[in-house]
Amino acid sequence: MASSSLFLVTVLLALVASGVIASDPSPLQDFCVADKDSPVRVNGLPCKDVKDVKVDDFFLAANLDKPMDTTLNKVKSNVTLINAMKLPGLNTLGISMARIDYAPRGQNPPRTHPGATEILTVLEGSLYVGFVTSNPDNKFFSKMLNKGDVFVFPQGLIHFQFNPSYDKPTVAIAALSSQNPGAITIANAVFGSKPPIADDVLAKAFQVDKKVVDWLQAQFWEDNHN
Repeated sequence: MASSSLFLVTVLLALVASGVIASDPSPLQDFCVADKDSPVRVNGLPCKDVKDVKVDDFFLAANLDKPMDTTLNKVKSNVTLINAMKLPGLNTLGISMARIDYAPRGQNPPRTHPGATEILTVLEGSLYVGFVTSNPDNKFFSKMLNKGDVFVFPQGLIHFQFNPSYDKPTVAIAALSSQNPGAITIANAVFGSKPPIADDVLAKAFQVDKKVVDWLQAQFWEDNHN
C-alpha cells in the first residue's frame, strides 16, 4: 500500500511539474525590464539594471484606440501585437496582447500559438471564430461572436477569426498567456517556407496534383502582423 501511495504522489508531482514547465516561468523578483541592447543571450530577454529602470519602461503610447490599416495584405486584417519587445516592462511577466482589426470579409487566417492560450474579446462588429483539436479527432469548435463576447483558443491549437460582414469592420482585443506566444500561420508556413518544401511531399500530404502545390507556392504569402 505504501509503495502504491508513493507511486501516486510521484505521478502527481510529475504532472504538476509538467504544468509549470508548459508556461512562462514565474518571475523571481518584482520585475525584469527587458534590456534589448544587452549582448547576453538567454531564453527571453535579460534584465535591465534596477537603478536604470524608469516609469516609461512600463508604458507604451500604443494608440490602440485608433483603427489600423487593413488594406496592406490580402487577408484584410491587421494584428497590432504588444509584447516585451515593444513594452520592456512585460519581460518575464508571462503576458502579451494585441488589437486586431478586420475589414469587411477580412480574416485572421488559420494559425497556432505554440507558446500561449489566447482569449479574444470583440469590441465592435461580429466574428466567426473556431479552433480544431489535435489528432486523431480533429474536432472543430466554432461560434459566431458579437460585440462584448469572449472566446478562448487553447494553446497550440489551429484557430481563426473571420468577419462575415460585407460592409462593417470588426475590432477585437486578444490577451495571450506568454510574453512571446509565437504565431505560425498555417498557409504561410506550409506554402511560403524558405526554401520551399518539396512539392512531392505537399502533393501527397494534401492529396492534390503537384501543379496545385506549385501554384500555391508561387503566391505571395503576406504577414498581417504590425
